[in-house]
Amino acid sequence: MSYANEYQKKLTTAQEAVKVVKSGDVIDYGWTVNTPVALDQALAARMDELENLYFRGGIIMWPLAITQIENPADHFTWNSWHMSGIERKWINEGFSFYNPIRYSELPSYYRDTIAGTDVAMFQVAPMDEHGYFNFGPSASHLAAMIEKCKCVIVEVNENMPRCLGGFEEGVHISKVDMIVEGDNPPIAEMGAGGAPTDVDKAVAKLIVEEIPNGACLQLGIGGMPNTVGSMIAESDLKDLGVHTEMYVDAFVDITKAGKITGAKKNLDRYRQTYAFAAGTKKLYDFLNDNPECMSAPVNYTNDFRTVAALDNFISINNAVDIDLFGQVNAESAGLKQISGAGGQLDFVLGAYASKGGKSFICLSSTFKTKSGEVKSRILPTLNQGSIVTDTRANVHYIVTEYGKVNLKGKSTWERAEALISIAHPDFRDQLIKDAEKAHIWRRSNK
Repeated sequence: MSYANEYQKKLTTAQEAVKVVKSGDVIDYGWTVNTPVALDQALAARMDELENLYFRGGIIMWPLAITQIENPADHFTWNSWHMSGIERKWINEGFSFYNPIRYSELPSYYRDTIAGTDVAMFQVAPMDEHGYFNFGPSASHLAAMIEKCKCVIVEVNENMPRCLGGFEEGVHISKVDMIVEGDNPPIAEMGAGGAPTDVDKAVAKLIVEEIPNGACLQLGIGGMPNTVGSMIAESDLKDLGVHTEMYVDAFVDITKAGKITGAKKNLDRYRQTYAFAAGTKKLYDFLNDNPECMSAPVNYTNDFRTVAALDNFISINNAVDIDLFGQVNAESAGLKQISGAGGQLDFVLGAYASKGGKSFICLSSTFKTKSGEVKSRILPTLNQGSIVTDTRANVHYIVTEYGKVNLKGKSTWERAEALISIAHPDFRDQLIKDAEKAHIWRRSNK
């Protein structure tokens, strides 16, 4: 049978496809921009007759139809591998929960640990002449996700970019059970936020001056990493490489500025490697059929051993807060889940072990509460319920607008002293008192 004939045989409507779902099923909705649209709407129309459904997904970028029904918690739970702002709101509605993971291990969770999926439904690029549906900018863990899946339904979107890789960046029609052709909505965009603040610029400047020519870059999501990217694009740096978890618009700007060649990379030379991408149409257009960019599964991109094998690896990530012992929280505000662990620890470990590598955790020295109160992000100890994303033994550089400090090899009192030196001046005296109470203050610089 030709691939075209097989395609027609498996082609169906969204309404017919979702009839396979039954109460108690485990359903995977893919990842980020691959989350289904037509199938989601069709399943929402059936939700009243279903119960105890277990959904998996992550970084949801638009409101899902299944969540618009009355009392969604009576019908399903949403279990997120990494939370977006939309998913955080669902927590308060009683049906959304976070699955704590090391993102690099997610493919092995599907293959070796968690129960198989009953139904997987997600968006893909149109089938190519060889019978493959490309995962677009989300290779991540999708190949592993469908290996033990009982029913695989793909929703074809002509606007999905075809992202080249080398392995596990698509699925063959022989492994697909049903094909749905949706309405081809535009690929969801994720903006970089507002214009950089003075604090963003100050932090970015301190980081960029530490980056050598030929460095390999990883940028996290957020204003500060994006500001770093903008400054790199305007710098004199050259022959940079990219090996990152998330590919963001900043990499497009750096590439078009002529700063990225990948010529110095130890692995995947001349290629920009990433696990998933989300950004503006500019980013999706750049990734489409671009042989310079390499879409790869997350157990390759985020494995700290892969990262460590890349010389002069520069990892740049955000944090919510940090305590005087050097423990970094990048995923919660006390008991309130904000995002997830993602790959931050893997990149911290990998950059730490890389020859010439540097890991930067950046944060503003303070934040303002809804009531207008200014609080320090550098704390005596993390708040109750806050998650330790990066352990104190593994942090390297910490950067605020007041400076950067290298915690590598420092004792507890040296760490406390260094971190207090980059805290907001209004909080330093109290932090010193807190450090004295904790017996981690020596006052060597006074």
